[in-house]
Amino acid sequence: MPHKPTKAVCVRVGEVAFSNAGPLSFIAGPCALESEALLLRVGLELKRRFAKLGLPFVLKCSADKANRTSSRSFRGPGFTRGLEILARVRAKLGVPVLTDIHEPAQAAQAAGVVDALQIPAFLSRQTDLLLAAGATGKPVNIKKAQFMAPWDIVNAVRKIESTGNRNILLCERGSCFGYNNLVVDMRSLQIMAELGYPVVYDATHSVQLPGGKGDSTDGQRHFAGPLTRAAAAVGVAGVFLETHPRPERALSDGPNSIRLSEVPRLLAQVRAIDAIVKKGGTER
Repeated sequence: MPHKPTKAVCVRVGEVAFSNAGPLSFIAGPCALESEALLLRVGLELKRRFAKLGLPFVLKCSADKANRTSSRSFRGPGFTRGLEILARVRAKLGVPVLTDIHEPAQAAQAAGVVDALQIPAFLSRQTDLLLAAGATGKPVNIKKAQFMAPWDIVNAVRKIESTGNRNILLCERGSCFGYNNLVVDMRSLQIMAELGYPVVYDATHSVQLPGGKGDSTDGQRHFAGPLTRAAAAVGVAGVFLETHPRPERALSDGPNSIRLSEVPRLLAQVRAIDAIVKKGGTER
């Protein structure tokens, strides 16, 4: 078994702390890097909203959306150019930033720019990618694959731990439920938490309908709120969500992205639930 701490681990992404025993922290932002202007707009609004509620957050955005359904789908400006944009936005906003990587060679490059690396769900068994991410020493958010049982994520954890890196987040984003559908087993949140690492619930990818439009993914964003409230009731370290000012015009994952104007209401709801579940714990 992997290293199991004697108490709940607190993983810090910049100044933002994630702990199963502490108050909720958030990872939020647009899915793909459509433009520097859009990312800055979304980041500024999120920073304002999170600050108003007194909640910590990490800005997320994919520098290169390499795992689109179709080769014709929008990916972004390219990985290197995308990192340059993320670096400028990070400097302007003064918030920690997370992005995903798809190849081992991208790990060190991204680690020089962002505060946390993310392993996409489809790649959560890729040994070389996990080892490269772990070797950077940066926090690593591992998305549990749609085909993976919650107890099987221990193998991904072992790979990261073998590099000496224990800055690990475990992310639930739904499991395959037949064709073009996902379901969230809330038991998985508790099962993964038993490894001792912070568990993050992905509010928006959990409501995807993968490949539901044939050449792109569909989604049911109206379920994102209820499922996120349910996850908060189980007790998690963090919530991951994708948001866009006009999801119907988003170039990636629009059908399951939360409208930017609706984010504050969801934040307030899950914070209230989290406070009840954790009895107002303040571990940071």
